[in-house]
Amino acid sequence: MSRPVALITGASRGVGAAVARVLAPPHDLLLGGRDEAALDALAGSLESARPWPVELTDVDALAAATSDLTRLDVLVHSAGIAELGPLAEAGADVWRRTLDVNVVAVAELTRLVLPLLRTARGHVVLINSGAGLRANPDWGVYAASKFALRAFGDALRAEEDDLRVTSVHPGRVDTDMQRGVREQESGDYEPHLYLHADSVAQAVATAVHAGDDAHFTEIVVRPRPRLGP
Repeated sequence: MSRPVALITGASRGVGAAVARVLAPPHDLLLGGRDEAALDALAGSLESARPWPVELTDVDALAAATSDLTRLDVLVHSAGIAELGPLAEAGADVWRRTLDVNVVAVAELTRLVLPLLRTARGHVVLINSGAGLRANPDWGVYAASKFALRAFGDALRAEEDDLRVTSVHPGRVDTDMQRGVREQESGDYEPHLYLHADSVAQAVATAVHAGDDAHFTEIVVRPRPRLGP
């Protein structure tokens, strides 16, 4: 393969799908996710992409799925979950489930493909959150996972001199995941107050397409209220 290869997790919808579309022109894409029908549809709409369905929390499945990879230039971690509620009601199952998806799976996938990324002097992009910079009531478990994700990125950047590692911290984004969040908050869904997924994807593209002398270590993207859709 002469073209650079990008692997995007959580690519079946939302920010992950938007990142896939913006990285598609210069990259061969691996579209990670669990919704195979959605991955097939997205792959069919892009020039050079194929589904990469895998359960990220299944260590054996992840090892098998990565064993056939021969090149990787960009790894975008976009998969994640958010379960809200007061800490007094967050049992060990919520903590384990959240950390397993938002942190452990990220660390394990990165570890497995690190030799390929080193060879390519590649780029790891972590789709974090504003919750990775501050913690609010009812967001404690999710924020803890995103603080941990930020720490992972900082440590990876410090240990791997040849890699670029970018943490992207968007505010609320107009996605299906945000709809689920607003349902948990019992609040109205107000998309005019949220970022477009494409705007977050453009921030990712800025970091990925930067010149070889530039390293975007952290990008914070806040929503700007809109008058139109």
